[in-house]
Amino acid sequence: MKYEDIRYLCLTIGNLAGIPIRIYKDNKPIFYYSLINLFKDPIIPYEEKILKINDHIGYFITPKFHYYGVVNSKNYKIVLGPSKQLRSSKNDLAELAFECAVSKDETENFISAMETLVPLPLNSVLQMLCCLNLVLNNEKLSLTDITIYEKEQTRLLEEITTKQVEMHYEENDDLYKDNEVHNTFALEQTIMGFVRQGDTIALNEWLKNAPAVRSGILSSETLRQLKNTFIVTTTLVSRAAIRGGMDINDALSLSDAYIQKSELLSSIESIENLQFHMIFDYTERVKKVRIGKTPTKLLTDIANYVHKHLSEPVDIEALSKAMFISRTHLAVKFKKETDMTLTYFVLKEKVEEGKRLLKYTDRPISAIAAYLGFSSQSHFTNVFKKYTGSSPNEYRLKHNK
Repeated sequence: MKYEDIRYLCLTIGNLAGIPIRIYKDNKPIFYYSLINLFKDPIIPYEEKILKINDHIGYFITPKFHYYGVVNSKNYKIVLGPSKQLRSSKNDLAELAFECAVSKDETENFISAMETLVPLPLNSVLQMLCCLNLVLNNEKLSLTDITIYEKEQTRLLEEITTKQVEMHYEENDDLYKDNEVHNTFALEQTIMGFVRQGDTIALNEWLKNAPAVRSGILSSETLRQLKNTFIVTTTLVSRAAIRGGMDINDALSLSDAYIQKSELLSSIESIENLQFHMIFDYTERVKKVRIGKTPTKLLTDIANYVHKHLSEPVDIEALSKAMFISRTHLAVKFKKETDMTLTYFVLKEKVEEGKRLLKYTDRPISAIAAYLGFSSQSHFTNVFKKYTGSSPNEYRLKHNK
């Protein structure tokens, strides 16, 4: 098919779907179209991985659950996306803007533009890809024919391996024999306790020697059984996280996203990997919002607010208004319950996020400082050194050897 015809198809689908679409020739971008001006193409952090998809139809799911669809035809590659089943939080979009090297001045516009993208179920995107594939490759495929691209699962497996997390499932040779007494209640209570307390260290140690488990039979088909178990586990973990202080909307939205992702997987290993990652993800999020051994609702509300506004300058006045408490009363109460000042706590959390970005991204220190709401790189460096004993550059060199 001629390039002009492919371009016409992409324009039509871009207008129909309301999400960006691109054409690559020999993996070089030659066409981009979006109804919405996004300032920077959000594919940037994942482009290299997406371009490695060589099946006629494939897709890629990002760590924030955005998905991209791909159609390959000869030396042309069409990439549609991003889209998402549920709308992203401002915090997630701010982090995406940072990963795309969007300037501080354009970040708000980028977030606003991303929020206007049409949310589509992955199946709807895949149906469009099937139509494109028929036209370009003269090949009729259904959703069940599409091979799941599991590059992200490989990444999750590597991440979990570094944490030395291993869980053993007892083999069930006959799914049709009489259902046995469930042996999961004590195990469930143990895991939920770790999640509720945000205790990632204890969870990691416990999972190294976790007992064999035989869950109740939810399906006579192995893959369906694992997916059903995943759904139940995710539901329980999200509720435990809420009890631990995680924001209700955040916890439930994350639960929906994980369940949706599990339904797209086609191997036992990938579902188990995702389950490990899901449990750690929730536990880590609870850990971030827990202040002290017995945090009150006010303290968890403060922590949730702070983590949603890490990319903004410290503003105790705005925080006190969000808590419906006077600034003076809030400061006194927080100090009494935590033995920390509010400013100290906010800066400590910014430094923790800075440590993560220094370790796992290659963004310049000046960009990290701007993303975290510091007035300058020198301000960020001074605060970082005060809290960690090393400069940002020293920390990065030490942890990226």
